[in-house]
Amino acid sequence: MTLEPVLMLTLQVGVPALLSLLLSLACEPLVQPRPAPFRQRSRATLSIHVGTWLVLYALALLVLQRGWLSAGLLNVLYLVVIQSCRSKWDSLKEPFLVQDFEYFLDAIRHPRLYVPFFGLGLAIAASTSGAAAFLAFLWWEPSLITTHGAMVWLLCVASIGGSGALLLGTGLTRLPSVTLDPQTDLHRHGMISYFWAYGLYPTEPLDPSLVPDCLREPHRTASPGSPSSESLSKESLSKESLPNMVIVQSEAFFDPREWQPDLPRDLLPNWDRMRMQALASGPLRVPVWGANTVRSEAAFLTGIDNAALGMHRFMPYRPMASQAIPNLVSALKQIGYRCVALHPYPASFYDRERVMPMLGFDEFIDISSFDVAERDGQYISDKAVARKVHELLAQGSGVQETGPRETGPKETGPQENEQPLMVFVITMENHGPLHLEPASSEWRNRIPHHIETRLQQRDADTLSVYLRHLHNADSMLGELRDSLIEQPRHGLLCWYGDHVPIMEAVYESLGEPSGDTHYLVWSTRDACQPTTMTTAPTKIECLAQRLWQDLAQRQTLRDQAESHQTESERTAPRAAHGTQQQGFELQEQQ
Repeated sequence: MTLEPVLMLTLQVGVPALLSLLLSLACEPLVQPRPAPFRQRSRATLSIHVGTWLVLYALALLVLQRGWLSAGLLNVLYLVVIQSCRSKWDSLKEPFLVQDFEYFLDAIRHPRLYVPFFGLGLAIAASTSGAAAFLAFLWWEPSLITTHGAMVWLLCVASIGGSGALLLGTGLTRLPSVTLDPQTDLHRHGMISYFWAYGLYPTEPLDPSLVPDCLREPHRTASPGSPSSESLSKESLSKESLPNMVIVQSEAFFDPREWQPDLPRDLLPNWDRMRMQALASGPLRVPVWGANTVRSEAAFLTGIDNAALGMHRFMPYRPMASQAIPNLVSALKQIGYRCVALHPYPASFYDRERVMPMLGFDEFIDISSFDVAERDGQYISDKAVARKVHELLAQGSGVQETGPRETGPKETGPQENEQPLMVFVITMENHGPLHLEPASSEWRNRIPHHIETRLQQRDADTLSVYLRHLHNADSMLGELRDSLIEQPRHGLLCWYGDHVPIMEAVYESLGEPSGDTHYLVWSTRDACQPTTMTTAPTKIECLAQRLWQDLAQRQTLRDQAESHQTESERTAPRAAHGTQQQGFELQEQQ
């Protein structure tokens, strides 16, 4: 081979490979949170970065047969990942994870949930310019097969790919260990080595012993803190004595008046009233900020601390899609419950269509059971979801719905009291991106002036949109309370927020909330114990145990509570299974 072909090959393959590698090293400091400089990290991380880049370049060269096009495409994709890291850190306070790459497919299926956080204008500009550049290089740059022949092209691919694989393999054998704290590990490893470390981290099946005893062996153990050592078994619990249970994981619900005390005091009227009547209420410590709902969801249902899941903590539903593990649903089914999951979004999202049956749900109702006209804003309204829950409760009790809802006992069918019902609800109305929805003047005007003046107009609109949907969630809470009171069977309601909302620009101006959400546990019966209102956060993985504890206490004290019921209470205006006061309140409302 003469000098001229060698020089041309160097310009077509070697130079773009070197420049793209140097550009990737120069761009790594753009990642948020920022990794440590290479000089402060293990040498293995540099070897892994260079080796990975050369292997990827060789693969691109194998497919595209053009050096400059391969280098350009590689750097563009690298910048997309960097921007994704920055966007996730700004919105969710968590670095981009190797597990997050599968969200790129979700972004295609559900673009509204993801693309706006990346930046809609940036996404359009990057896609358009990237496509134009790709086509231009494809037309302008000649193929290596055409200019040098297939043998030379394959030799280039093999030499570059082989060198990269050697460097990568050497680096991986000396890869530093990880802590599973993404911020710490990204800082210590750098982005590419951090991805490799998390991708290669060993994963094992979930350990059932991590599930609390009361959920793992419901027939043998009472719940922690129960006043009785009696087990919750089919022998000690009649189905008639068990309450209907409605559990609501309310999207982005928390009481923002604790964060900004000057927000309207009447923002959450039903919440305020029920919190005073609740068996328990207070702040809730959740494992996420702004998103990743399934981490809160899995912690609640299984009672397992998110940190105890190892690498599964980031995607807890991945192993649960193929592994049955004891949980609240399976425990309730063992004592006679029929369990229904309700989520007004496609069942395929987060693989819930596989996970929910594995958890033990008898039925999973998704968005296909709703009409597009039932939206409020971008998603199915909380009001429509409350209506669906009411229908499930009425069907379960045999109540014949023939007209407007009324107070008092209903005409019931033969299925009355045969099987208690548990409905687990995952709402969507208050899901972001909030800034895509126009603000209503009514709610914009309800923001106190001194708060509004500290915000940009767009950010004030975002806050007003959130507050409006939050108020709608409170209305749903009141509707569920009324539905439970109306049923022949008494009821238990658990309500909690999965995470705080994504409003990063608002937080920059007003300060960040703690990250805790709020919860309450409420019953249609008089509480069998004094109301517990806590100021210290309750961990979400302990909340299901709290519900189980209430079932144990209620069975033990049921006869005693009923024996103290006076004749005046029996004849006072009330619903089928509400307290006297609840009966008066419901009568006044209707």
